[in-house]
Amino acid sequence: MNLKLCIACLLTIFATGINGYAQDISKIIDTSNHPEAFWSLTVLDEDGNTLEAINDNKLIIPASNQKLYTLAAVIDRLGPDYKYTTKIYGDGRLENGTWKGNLIIAGSGDPSISGFLYDEDRYYVFNELYNQLKDFGIERIEGEVLANETYFDDQVYPKGWDWYDLTFYYGVEVSALSFNNNAVDIEVFAEGKVGDKPRVTHFPSTYPVQLAKGPLDRLESPGITIVNNQTIAERNTKYDEDYKRKPGTNVLKLGSMLPQGYYEDEALAITNAGFFFVESFEQYLNEQGVKVNPSEEHRIKDYTPFIELGDFEVLATHYSKPLAELVKWANKESDNFYVEMMLKTLAAEFQEIPGTFDNGIQEVRNFLAEQELDTTLVLMNDGSGLAMGNYTTTSNISRLLSQMKGHASFTEFYNSFPIAGIDGTIAHRFKGTELYTNLRAKTGYVGGVRTLSGYFTTKTGNEIIFSLATNHFVGKVRYVDATHQQIIEALYEKY
Repeated sequence: MNLKLCIACLLTIFATGINGYAQDISKIIDTSNHPEAFWSLTVLDEDGNTLEAINDNKLIIPASNQKLYTLAAVIDRLGPDYKYTTKIYGDGRLENGTWKGNLIIAGSGDPSISGFLYDEDRYYVFNELYNQLKDFGIERIEGEVLANETYFDDQVYPKGWDWYDLTFYYGVEVSALSFNNNAVDIEVFAEGKVGDKPRVTHFPSTYPVQLAKGPLDRLESPGITIVNNQTIAERNTKYDEDYKRKPGTNVLKLGSMLPQGYYEDEALAITNAGFFFVESFEQYLNEQGVKVNPSEEHRIKDYTPFIELGDFEVLATHYSKPLAELVKWANKESDNFYVEMMLKTLAAEFQEIPGTFDNGIQEVRNFLAEQELDTTLVLMNDGSGLAMGNYTTTSNISRLLSQMKGHASFTEFYNSFPIAGIDGTIAHRFKGTELYTNLRAKTGYVGGVRTLSGYFTTKTGNEIIFSLATNHFVGKVRYVDATHQQIIEALYEKY
């Protein structure tokens, strides 16, 4: 056999192997429960070379894989050590333990004033601020506690969010001053007889949150009212969830049907985040013995402009944990609220005007262009991926992940990814496989969309960067997850 023929045979064998593998991926898709869906896959090696590509430059809806764009830009622009600052300013004077005047709490967009990063102590930050006021000598406040939210503009939702989502924890308001992720946590206990109402508890457990007593007759109440219209059903019935918040109000209507013995917990969104913060903080001060008694002399109806706060005395300051820890929470838990707060912070910090969603998106797009992504194929209506109208490609997502490997903050970025079988949104996936603890990947889900992008090491020790998307499917997401796992396992074996 001559040399040319040998070379031709070798090339044929090599091409057959590659095409055979590509056929294997196609076969996995074709034999899945959703062959009718749109599938896209991009696989890169550790140097950014393309190993596999299926519809890689076709537009897909990224769902929460959009967070990768936003969080990469945030950690690049702000840095992993950046900290949010929340300050209490005093407009008045201290006389014999009484602060005669108002307290103004100015937010800078800290999303973590809750219990998630403080060992589930939701009052951790409140307690820190209270102790500083106490050390200052304040035992009583003759004035009001006011919110200053002007670090962000007054658009509290990104464009493209569905009104239905605005009832739940994943569709909450975005405000420069926010407490408990701008949500009320409820627990429901179906302990009674069939036909009875289940018992409901809530956090905060005191004003500004209240359970309606009998017929709702206080729709105009400034507080947050929970209406319990739920019913206990027989044990063998299916749980039927029904939560609604009346648009533009803080009336939360619970209409679920729960089988006897059932337990349910949910976080429901509120409106008017500044009010929720200051009223919850004022109640906390009262419980600690610092009484707040507004007087006509010191009553202020309007918020104080942010730029004027420098004229007032700083009485207390809270610094958040480093940004790297907030990014880790946001990525592992796929927290829309954290990401949208960071998006507006990005705009406020770099444009020195109140942060807006649009300006934050522009900063993200600028960063993506610097990473040599094709931004003509990146359409963003929000930072988290919940909005309608978001489009990108798996090629762009995987290219970003590859570019981040050379970034100064790659360690913090990489450590923010959920770990297969261990934590975050893939804590219960890939167990019992070679991907367990190996795969680090960000999930994405909205109706009819499932995405997965990240990093793993193959059977032969090579690092793989991938982005995988399934769009336009109907039915249960677990079947798509199973196919995604098959594809990832096939890549693990091949490379």
